[in-house]
Amino acid sequence: MPDQPMPPQHPPTAPVAELGLALARMDRRQPPGQQLLQLIDAGLDRLPLPGGGETLRRWECLALVARHDLSLLKLYEGHTDALAILAELGATTPPRSAWGVWCAEPPGPGVTLRRSGADGFVLSGRKHWCSGAATVSHALVSCTDENGARHLAAVAMGQPGVMVTQEGWHAVGMAACDSVDVNFQDAKAMPVGVSEAYLNRPGFWHGGAGIAACWYGAAQGLADYLHAALRGQAAADPHRLAHLGHVDIAMEGAAALLRETAAAIDADPYADASTPALRARLAVEAAATTVLTHVTRALGAAPLCRDPDFARLAADLPVFLRQSHAERDLAALGGMLSQQEHSPWLL
Repeated sequence: MPDQPMPPQHPPTAPVAELGLALARMDRRQPPGQQLLQLIDAGLDRLPLPGGGETLRRWECLALVARHDLSLLKLYEGHTDALAILAELGATTPPRSAWGVWCAEPPGPGVTLRRSGADGFVLSGRKHWCSGAATVSHALVSCTDENGARHLAAVAMGQPGVMVTQEGWHAVGMAACDSVDVNFQDAKAMPVGVSEAYLNRPGFWHGGAGIAACWYGAAQGLADYLHAALRGQAAADPHRLAHLGHVDIAMEGAAALLRETAAAIDADPYADASTPALRARLAVEAAATTVLTHVTRALGAAPLCRDPDFARLAADLPVFLRQSHAERDLAALGGMLSQQEHSPWLL
């Protein structure tokens, strides 16, 4: 069988250091949507594509934005994920466009895609959990056709037939990402790839694993508060030092697994990555939960009540972690492992 080509790359890609400097210069009082557009204008949205040999660098960028602000990260991750999906499925993007990826499928009627005229398509229905709907210029929307086949469709937001509501989002944590409902009424759209292509492509699980890097970045932000409070204090309260030890174990284990997963994706980008992706997601979710618990116990009420950045991150992270499917993902991972003949845990 001939070698398959590596996934395409966006030249040039955003350096981690340059992204960090841009984030440090940002006015944190600006809405996340404005901050996203600044990063796009600076070309700092052009991350290495998953499986192209620099997956870890892509994840480093996502973690860096997460550490800065999780509501911005929610928009930034969706935009960069859209660019990766479009590249993998052979589609192009308009210049200076900002994208969302809206593929949540809660119970109830969804969004339908149907033909309109000889070559056109339209979307109709209500889409939930549309992060950044008031900011992005375009979106990738999961939908079904008249036969029930699943599709991904690209839609421009600034057109008749698209209505961004103020409904469906009453969060305290992650409040600024504005994940509202959007109504489509015969809005012009274009299918991206063939039916089921979005779900069956190798990059589906690569993107899922990338979410774990976002969780990791937010956990690092919290962990750094505790480290800064105890730095140089070897004789500090032993209970606080024990909390720092718990945090270190959780963070180091999660980081090692993320590095291993990124390397495995780059080594064989067309392999089924569902097992390593689920393992990474669940391990980092557990680590982030551990960090949140120990940092807040060690530092007490003061930063939660008097430090707005800490308080926002501590409120945002539990909401963002619920992108995990919790026990359903654990059961899915267990089912995959149960089909392996040999022990999956050999050194």
